[in-house]
Amino acid sequence: MSLINTEIKPFKASAFHNGKFVDLTEADVKGKWSIFFFYPADFTFVCPTELGDMADVYPEFQKLGVEVYSVSTDTHFVHKAWADASETIKKITYPMIGDPTGAITRNFDVMIEEAGLALRGTFVVNPEGQIKVAEIHDLGIGRDASELLRKVKAAQYVASHPGEVCPAKWQEGAETLKPSLDLVGKI
Repeated sequence: MSLINTEIKPFKASAFHNGKFVDLTEADVKGKWSIFFFYPADFTFVCPTELGDMADVYPEFQKLGVEVYSVSTDTHFVHKAWADASETIKKITYPMIGDPTGAITRNFDVMIEEAGLALRGTFVVNPEGQIKVAEIHDLGIGRDASELLRKVKAAQYVASHPGEVCPAKWQEGAETLKPSLDLVGKI
């Protein structure tokens, strides 16, 4: 069953955010666009490249009113230790959620049960708490925050322009489509 258009499930978690520990729930997510960015584990190889890339693009997400939540099955304490030990992780200013029980990871269906780790899952959630984009990668395949930014812009555009859709490779400001019988077989 697809998670698209389903509402995120209730959760309660601790996160490391801007040098402090904070508590978060699904209520904190509603009312704004959000990204849940799951990754396998702290102190690994591909993960810091992805999280660093996300940190570099994070200001662009903020301009769009989007909050980013990175999530792994590590604790919020381990997130702090990683930030203390790594220059790449130290530059992160978005919340890093600890999910040591795996509850949130299971809610988004990205848990690798035998390892207790998350797959590389990316989920864009609208202000109503509905999942609008879901993408899951195998562990060895890193993600690109710029491509995710394009997808968020498309999701926001479609949400604010009923009856229009964004074609492949759509970029902000480009032409969209208005689905109709007249377009069938002509694209």
